Amino acid sequence: MKVLFWRSLVVLFVILGFIGAILPGMPTTVFLILAAWAASKGWPQMDDWLLNHPKYGPTLRDWRAHGTVPRKAKWLASIMMLISGIIMLFTTAPLAVKAFTNITMLIVAIWLWRRPEPNQILIQQNTVDPEKTDLPTAPSEDNQLNPIKPNKIESENNKS
Repeated sequence: MKVLFWRSLVVLFVILGFIGAILPGMPTTVFLILAAWAASKGWPQMDDWLLNHPKYGPTLRDWRAHGTVPRKAKWLASIMMLISGIIMLFTTAPLAVKAFTNITMLIVAIWLWRRPEPNQILIQQNTVDPEKTDLPTAPSEDNQLNPIKPNKIESENNKS
């Protein structure tokens, strides 16, 4: 029963992603991320297919590994939400619905722009932290002035 639930979610999200690929203003990648998440719970073959898809696979793998969103996707999503928000203002929907949807899209846009981009993760992985490496360091001035310092145990042993 659980497998059927997860597979139903996968099918729903893939269909919504497919519609998003055709219709402007409807997201694709978000639904495919959700589809990959649901597939990982109960449909490993579909999970593999999504992660190895020629067009969407790299984005899905980056999201799963690092939670990154490409800048192009951020811009497209933000512009679509802005256009949708402006259109919403001219509809006959109640003011509360207009306010709720526009505030929700604003919160999503803020969250989206706070996500790292794939190239930022690569830059962070390629930087070296000198404190965490085993590279030899230059001797300090104290070591150069007095290169031989007896340790505490040796000096106590010499006293007796």
